[in-house]
Amino acid sequence: MQPRHSFFFLLCCLFLASCENDIKVINSIGNKDFLPVETAKDVETIYSDSAQIAVIVRAPQLDRYEGEKSYVEMPKGVSVFFYDSLMRVKSKLTANYAINYEKDKMMEAKNNVIVVNEKGEQLNTEHLVWDQKKAIIYSDKFVKINTGKEILWGDGMEADERFDKWKITKPKGSITIKED
Repeated sequence: MQPRHSFFFLLCCLFLASCENDIKVINSIGNKDFLPVETAKDVETIYSDSAQIAVIVRAPQLDRYEGEKSYVEMPKGVSVFFYDSLMRVKSKLTANYAINYEKDKMMEAKNNVIVVNEKGEQLNTEHLVWDQKKAIIYSDKFVKINTGKEILWGDGMEADERFDKWKITKPKGSITIKED
């Protein structure tokens, strides 16, 4: 063999030896269930009731998945604005990630979930569910609520979707905020 052919043969052997086919990776690339059927950037979805805007959902990215249980994923965060009949924002929900099961009318918000109502009360948690049929939000995870006068915390909470009326299901304690 000539030196040039030997070098080429050795290079091909090294290339082929370095290739590895992981069947899971190959199947996931070809599996349509893992790919969104629709992707959109800077999305705003308006929910209305009797021709009045009730909720506006904004997300920097929205990925729609079809399948047995279709869903919409908002992997770069979400902002949800709840309005009253006079188009005033009653509360705002933000999270770093959300997934909405449109057929079930259930949205899960995760990672740095914050809800603020018009009174300035603020809820912080890592996981929150918005049940759109029942018009409630709830969590079974650790929650902290700052009312402006005190900070309450516990495991789990339930509130109307506008966060006007709320309760901590397993309260752990409170701290009174001293006013100057």
